Amino acid sequence: MKTIANRCEHTIEVLSSKFIAVAVPLSSKEEFKSLLEQIKKDYKKAKHYCYAYRTSDGTKSSDDGEPKGVAGRPILELLYKKDLMNVAVVVVRYFGGAKLGASRLLRTYLKVVIETIEMCQLEEI
Repeated sequence: MKTIANRCEHTIEVLSSKFIAVAVPLSSKEEFKSLLEQIKKDYKKAKHYCYAYRTSDGTKSSDDGEPKGVAGRPILELLYKKDLMNVAVVVVRYFGGAKLGASRLLRTYLKVVIETIEMCQLEEI
């Protein structure tokens, strides 16, 4: 099992929508609430804050208004697939005016998260 050593961010743009993934080490689910509040302050005008986290005391995911099943749950499944623990990933989306459709949204959320995790320094737990 692995975790990330430090905060990592990565941005991609698709049809003028900006997707910013923020991956952060997380020790407990209680810590996540303040993390999400801080990200919402840092990226005030974003439309969506989709997330997933996995800690030893719980897991949670949210699509935050995106079509059901295109963001939160797939990010959480990715954390399991990559064998990552004590990690939170929040994807901030600024809507660019063009609707992407559920399948393109799913691919975009997964792409930005995968690329972000690949940038992070991983540590064995």
